[in-house]
Amino acid sequence: MRLVQFKTAEGDRKVGRVSADGNHLQVLAETASVRELAEEAIASGVQLVALVESHATEGTVDYEQLLREGRVLSPLDHDEPARFLITGTGLTHTGSANARDKMHILTHGEDAEESDSLKIFRMGLTGGKPAEGELGVQPEWFFKGVGTCVVAPGAALPMPAFARAGAEEAEIVGLYIVGPDGSPYRIGYALGNEYSDHITEAENYLYLAHSKLRSCSIGPELLVGDLPAEVRGHSRIRRDGAVIWEEEFLSGETHMSHSIANLEHYHFRYPMHRRPGDLHAYFFGAAVMSYAFGVQTGPGDEYEIEAEIFGKPLRNRVELSADEGLVTVTQL
Repeated sequence: MRLVQFKTAEGDRKVGRVSADGNHLQVLAETASVRELAEEAIASGVQLVALVESHATEGTVDYEQLLREGRVLSPLDHDEPARFLITGTGLTHTGSANARDKMHILTHGEDAEESDSLKIFRMGLTGGKPAEGELGVQPEWFFKGVGTCVVAPGAALPMPAFARAGAEEAEIVGLYIVGPDGSPYRIGYALGNEYSDHITEAENYLYLAHSKLRSCSIGPELLVGDLPAEVRGHSRIRRDGAVIWEEEFLSGETHMSHSIANLEHYHFRYPMHRRPGDLHAYFFGAAVMSYAFGVQTGPGDEYEIEAEIFGKPLRNRVELSADEGLVTVTQL
């Protein structure tokens, strides 16, 4: 089952279930957001799939038209964006480790010592998938922002004027809500473009945090239920309508060095990540990225990320932000 959040022509919020043909949405009654639906599921003790069935109506809308008109929203959001935490992890896929090491070599040369990236990747290979009930090795982790950094499917991805680069990272995203008692619940999964500044990151690994403080995009569809062990998809870049780079990406636990349960434990073990009512989007790491292939993207380029299990592709175009100059602080 896949869900989509959207706006009507009148500006009202709705949630729809994707039809079998993938081109229409079955509107859910009395449902303005996926967050409200998740809260109702927790309060009633009903599985999300069953709750969606109970809200389903006969009314349908043209999904393709919604996408064309820019009325599809991110599959999860919060009325208070600061209560939607956007985080992620890297070096969870073989491709990501290779890409990170390529950046290290490009910057520091072939004779450089083994990077910390490869060291932590190997740690994941040996201890990232513990047996059920056991504690695995800690993954890499980063903070990306809050709900204000998430742009809708089809919307522009801003490239800050101070950025040295802006490149896609095709990933699977876990979407969560924290229940009233502080217990985390997984709502589902979505495609995501984590979008980072890889030149800044490659200059010095301690700049990783700076490179990640960017916008991102999630969706357009929310997959409810289990994630397949193997997810195959494609990441593309279009320039002036033509594909200038394309690569298959492999994800799902089959192609990951960490189990999803292990990643979730190390994220939600912190009490600050278990505040009742908060939402979380957790990027699980990229398998491939164009930057590692020598592609430099810029304003006007369009990213397209797709995987059959997630329905429609996620598309966003790069847009240069105005230079705000030196930011100063006023003493009170």
